[in-house]
Amino acid sequence: MFYRDERLALFIDGSNLYAAAKALGFDIDYKLLRQEFMQRGKLLRAYYYTALLENDDYSPIRPLVDWLHYNGFTMVTKPAKEFTDSQGRRKVKGNMDIELTVDALETADHVDHIVLFSGDGDFRPLVAALQRKGCRVSVVSTIRSQPPMIADDLRRQADNFIELEELKDVVGRPPREPRMDERVPMDIEAD
Repeated sequence: MFYRDERLALFIDGSNLYAAAKALGFDIDYKLLRQEFMQRGKLLRAYYYTALLENDDYSPIRPLVDWLHYNGFTMVTKPAKEFTDSQGRRKVKGNMDIELTVDALETADHVDHIVLFSGDGDFRPLVAALQRKGCRVSVVSTIRSQPPMIADDLRRQADNFIELEELKDVVGRPPREPRMDERVPMDIEAD
């Protein structure tokens, strides 16, 4: 539940939200997402967290990061660590949990309601801490994918759970086909 006069902040775990939307068969239209939450309350800030491959000539996420930055999102990025696993697959490791947690705790004194776009169970203690500071916390993820993309204890801790699939008609768009130069086998791991 949202109240029109409450101050909101969005915290988007980029890789987690991307994976949840992909599992449900759609992409997120971030302009529509921002507009939706501006209608739900007084949106003070929308943070987006992602790790970036700095050594690539072209990173598939770079256009999104640039667009978000110029369209009202506060971008929080850091270089991803790239490695090859024992089977020779290229892997990328980029965990933004600490950055998101610190920013959410600092922001809690200035907002009434925090919306966390992640199903990562590691955020359950963060949600509890935000609630102790007097913030209401909504979590956006999905239980409708196989397997569910949200940890059960995170869903139970939140004041409100928003099923991502129910936002599909409001903030979704059909997935785009990657260009040939983007079709690189790569797994992203988060700790």
